[in-house]
Amino acid sequence: MERVGEHPVPAGPLAVRWRAYQVPPIRAGEPAVARVLLENAGSASWRSRGREGVQLGSHWLDPLGNPIVWDGERTAFADPVRPGEVVELKLRLVGPRPPGPYRLAVDLIEEHRFWFAEAGSFVLEVPIEVSSRLAERRLGVVVRGGEDEETRRALAAQEEPLVDVEAAAVAHLVAGAVPAPDWSRVLLDAHAEGWAAVGPRLVADGGLLEKRRLARRLAPWSGLGRNPRLGAPLLLPSLIAGREAGEHDGLPAWAGEDALYEGRAVVRLRPRPGRPPA
Repeated sequence: MERVGEHPVPAGPLAVRWRAYQVPPIRAGEPAVARVLLENAGSASWRSRGREGVQLGSHWLDPLGNPIVWDGERTAFADPVRPGEVVELKLRLVGPRPPGPYRLAVDLIEEHRFWFAEAGSFVLEVPIEVSSRLAERRLGVVVRGGEDEETRRALAAQEEPLVDVEAAAVAHLVAGAVPAPDWSRVLLDAHAEGWAAVGPRLVADGGLLEKRRLARRLAPWSGLGRNPRLGAPLLLPSLIAGREAGEHDGLPAWAGEDALYEGRAVVRLRPRPGRPPA
């Protein structure tokens, strides 16, 4: 563990002396667990009561100290920590988005009342370089529903070539889906930013009547721009490797958290016999 140097410790009931810490490599959007060694340097015991009482928490700040993510996950003390006692805790983290330089600020909180910093205690701040969620920009594709020549040509014309093995993310399509040429690049950009699941903007294609019917079905997924407050499962999602797609309205879908609609990644859908949206 990395030792913490000398720092101010206020007199009074609520004071903490940070002894040491260990922070693993942090990737944008991914969970991680740090370790913190700290001493109760005050005159009052620290007691957790489930999710209440004294807890260990954290903030993500930018390099200038401005808060980017204020409330991190809490860690409770298993037993009361009396004055002078030293304890080691695990601190659960989620890497902030997008990648870049941050400061991890670690503090204690009396839940629903105050952070110890507000009582004059020193905050442990650690500079962290948050890296891309993708180790490599390698996008694979799974196409369901048989062969389709227009789908095949669209995939072959992608700005960032697709891979057959060792994909860092996998996009799920159906035969008859025609992704725009920049689709692969936009998906990889969003995954690198920290999103586990990315859904494209869907545009209906086909004859006038077919297009109207299909457009009505796809309306929740055809809006422009990003929408992190998802009101419906992502259709035709791209997922970080190792995650499985489900199904919604007969199309590959993702209904979990940590997902993003990426309106710039456009996929046209042509009606095909037997496919539910048609």
